[in-house]
Amino acid sequence: MTLNERWERLALTAHVGAMVFGVAGLVGVLPHPEWVLALPAAGQRLFAWSMAGGGVVYILLGALAMVLYGWRVLGPRLLLGFLLPAVMVSLSSELLGTSTGFPFGRYGYLDGLGYKIAGLVPFTIPLSWFYMGLACFVLVYGGLQGLRQRWLRLAGAVIGGAMLLVAWDLALDPAMSQTPVPFWQFHEAGAFFGMPYRNLAGWVGTGALFMTLAAVLWRGQPLVLNRWDLTVPLVMYTVNYLFGAVISLGLLDRRYWIPIGLGVVLGVIPAFVCWWRAGRRLPPTLALPELDAVSLVK
Repeated sequence: MTLNERWERLALTAHVGAMVFGVAGLVGVLPHPEWVLALPAAGQRLFAWSMAGGGVVYILLGALAMVLYGWRVLGPRLLLGFLLPAVMVSLSSELLGTSTGFPFGRYGYLDGLGYKIAGLVPFTIPLSWFYMGLACFVLVYGGLQGLRQRWLRLAGAVIGGAMLLVAWDLALDPAMSQTPVPFWQFHEAGAFFGMPYRNLAGWVGTGALFMTLAAVLWRGQPLVLNRWDLTVPLVMYTVNYLFGAVISLGLLDRRYWIPIGLGVVLGVIPAFVCWWRAGRRLPPTLALPELDAVSLVK
């Protein structure tokens, strides 16, 4: 295992740990304030800090894990070819959305996700679009390796990747906007479990736009991905989906099983199917050496 892989696994593990800690605090501890009051002063300060800054930490760790993954598996050219469009397009879309209501509906960010760019959008939000967008895009791209035409694979990765992003939002949005400790809130009544339908359309449009730009930048670079290469994106997608799903189901009423279940059908299951269809290959450290003519003679 290379040094980059060690740092990548450490970042991913820390990302998962931060989310588990956050879910435990929001779902298990916060509804019982007497538990918090029973903690010593240092424990109360730690809990307060985790609730105030935990969102920033887990997003930064997720972005770091996917940057290290992209550098190792995709190379710097393809990594930057995805990162720059994802950050720039998503930030522009979020700034437009929080200012005008287009394309997500009228909403605003509260505290808890870090410094707000232009006083509107936390700096962590474009990073979350990047790392989850990349996970979605490469999962679908890897699952479509049976297509010989490269442009068809890229087009499929754009469409499928945007679909996986929206499926993730079905679990994330209720958890982040309708629970007792929200991170953003809509300023209009949403017809779909508190979410405006145009919010979902905005997710599709934003994701498809930056993925299309990335596909244009990727078009001349051959890339083969197998299950081993897609394990990190699969873990990233699954854990982030579960993060929103557990919070939504733990703090909201039973009817939220509907969007959560829909997200599983449209997102989690297709993500696993893409991972499986990518095919199996042993990692470099476990692969057997190839036999050449000389070794066969010996």
